Amino acid sequence: MKRYFKFIDTIIIFTLVFCLFTFILFPFLKVFYSTFFNDGKFTLEGFAFLKIQSKLLYNSIFVAFFATIITTIVSVSIGIFCFTIRKSVKKLISCVLMITMISPPFVSSLAYIKLFGRRGFITHDIFNLSLNAYGSFGVILMQSIGLISLSALMIISSLDGIDKEQINSARSLGAKTNNIILDIILPQLLPSIKVVAILSFIRSIADFSTPLIIGGSFETLASKSYNVFISDGNIVQAGAMNIILCIPVIFTFIFYIKNSKIISNTNFGSNISEVNIEKKGIIFSFAVFLSTVFLILLILQYSSIVLSAFTDYSKGKLYFTFGHFAGIKNYIDKTVFRSIYYSLISAFFGSLIGLLLQYYIHIRKVKFLRIFDFIATMPYMLPGTFFGIGYILAFNNYPIYITGTALIVILNVTFKQLPFSTKIFSSSLETIDENQILSAKDLGANEFYIFKDVILSHTKNHFVISMINGFNSTMTTVGSIIFIVYPAQKVLTLVMFDVINSGKYNTASVLALLIILICLSFSLLFMLINYILNKLGDFYVFRSKKFM
Repeated sequence: MKRYFKFIDTIIIFTLVFCLFTFILFPFLKVFYSTFFNDGKFTLEGFAFLKIQSKLLYNSIFVAFFATIITTIVSVSIGIFCFTIRKSVKKLISCVLMITMISPPFVSSLAYIKLFGRRGFITHDIFNLSLNAYGSFGVILMQSIGLISLSALMIISSLDGIDKEQINSARSLGAKTNNIILDIILPQLLPSIKVVAILSFIRSIADFSTPLIIGGSFETLASKSYNVFISDGNIVQAGAMNIILCIPVIFTFIFYIKNSKIISNTNFGSNISEVNIEKKGIIFSFAVFLSTVFLILLILQYSSIVLSAFTDYSKGKLYFTFGHFAGIKNYIDKTVFRSIYYSLISAFFGSLIGLLLQYYIHIRKVKFLRIFDFIATMPYMLPGTFFGIGYILAFNNYPIYITGTALIVILNVTFKQLPFSTKIFSSSLETIDENQILSAKDLGANEFYIFKDVILSHTKNHFVISMINGFNSTMTTVGSIIFIVYPAQKVLTLVMFDVINSGKYNTASVLALLIILICLSFSLLFMLINYILNKLGDFYVFRSKKFM
């Protein structure tokens, strides 16, 4: 029996190593090789664009820098605001922020055009203005709005762990709200603020869709690499642009790893439910103001999407219609079902690979797999377009010729979202008491039963979270698959991207609502299944105790 389980372990470990090397590291190396070598000779031809287009890098860093600053300040303000309000209101705000995270990446850009474009509802219809809403300002603003929700949730989560007893003690000694925020809250929150800033910078600099939609003549490296690949077919130059993007991303990612470890190792002390802070002071008022402005912008953003989906203009008047819903039949056809089953497959296998990898690292102590744990995090620090180009270069020839198939898309989205699943299972498995596993072995349990009864029971909630993230990430992804999806295999986000670029904003609004509803429905379904399974588990435990 031991030989049998050892053989199974060998097969699983070999499969993990093969998959991580083939579908993450190999495409990464392929981009570098194809960019720096032509017919076996070293070349820098792909970087020749820097002589005349050096401003592209400046534009990318410029946008990422200011988007990061705005995102960080507003996220911290929302966190402080939620820290001082009733739990019911805080939960409502958190739910709103989570819903915005399951939206397609260019919903903000679509709402921006509908509200503030030349024919925008606010600029043209209300104020009778015709403003140029395109350019760097629009890109920075829309990226910031898109980044704030996740960042704010991270700050809110970190604030939940702050020692509230220390704050109440300071307040009882006469400390003012400004002093409490500056001297207690912000210093304890600093590691989380650094992580938020780093993640915002990485996501901003890799974003190509926002500059493409509302950048106008303003271009970044990410958006230019898309145009170079799609319009000119110059994969070498597109690869070079993505390699340059990777340089600042890799440095910020190193800082992220360092600070995320600080957060996970921080002990915030006691945690009582209520905190006594006076709701006054310049800093608190500023935080409330920024939070209110952001929430109003969110309401305007999603209201404009809903309004655009159900209305149209005729002779200068707005009227209600379902015509846009009938019109999407020409665009979606089999796309909805294709998007759903791509997402389900990638969510399940991405979660399974993440669980197995961390199981062999943390429980079985296979030390060499820690190298592959780092490889598993690489997709997060790579721009989506980089990952997509890597798949084209790696899998357009034998022995693995899968270009143009559904498999290449599923593999891409599965391994693109792998960093999240590996991180969440790592955090989960680190909390398992080693004595629990040793006790199971002493009672005669083999590795299979330990995995089934100890590991799976401990990680099932995290598996559901990983599934939800994987499903929603795949349903809303664009960057990593835009180069590898053939027209007959398009998913909903790519259809929506094409519709926006063709100027059919009402149809795009309907597609945005459809994507949000699908993501929300399946997230609730996963949570319901998890709830039922937990209840069934409790029921069988109760029955076993009753008849003992």
